[in-house]
Amino acid sequence: MSARGLDVPAAPRGPLVVAIDGPSGVGKSTTARGLARRLGIPYLDTGAMYRALALLVLRRGLDPGDREAVEALAASAPLGMRQRDDGQLEVLLDGEPVAGRIRAPEVSEATSRIAVYPRVRARMVALQREIAGREGGVLEGRDIGSQVLPGARFKFFLDAPLAVRVARRRLELAARGGAVDEAELAREIEERDRRDRARADSPLVCTPGHIRIDTGPLDAEGVIARMLAFIRAGGRGAPEGA
Repeated sequence: MSARGLDVPAAPRGPLVVAIDGPSGVGKSTTARGLARRLGIPYLDTGAMYRALALLVLRRGLDPGDREAVEALAASAPLGMRQRDDGQLEVLLDGEPVAGRIRAPEVSEATSRIAVYPRVRARMVALQREIAGREGGVLEGRDIGSQVLPGARFKFFLDAPLAVRVARRRLELAARGGAVDEAELAREIEERDRRDRARADSPLVCTPGHIRIDTGPLDAEGVIARMLAFIRAGGRGAPEGA
């Protein structure tokens, strides 16, 4: 495959798919968007799909802790996808773009609770596989390379020390004008990590097939450069410093 002048080996079959996993605050979204642009393929933030469902749960007045009600809603939730002019696949809720509403703290909290439910994950995984099989693209989340697309040719696991992740998240929230308690933020991230890694269904895990990259000492362009080098090499070897 040749994308925007880049010499990328053709996939054995089907469209090019890149899976990016890792905990919160490691730069997955920024890196995935940049990598997709460089490769000339769509980008899908799979976490936004869970956030959109969490937003619907709150709009319907449901308790995120009510597994039965949330799973029933997930089965029929009017979720959709649309590719924007910039190549990003945006999530639609009942035909409406919701990117501006799904980053609120209450939605984040609800998302971390509902994302552990097996029937919620089953609906999301089915949608993500359908999209990847049809469009290809860079998909990022917490279980893309381990559960959603375990056969993806290129799989990366991004990580960083907790202090780095807290600092990045603090800057992100401050940029939106929100007050930030750094100690509380650290507790929230640690609790999210615990939930993600300990859940019985599709836990956050770096599999033997993942290429692990420590994003702590790198900016987004540095991470993207290492990924591109690995992809250009057809998946042989490991990125320098990984």
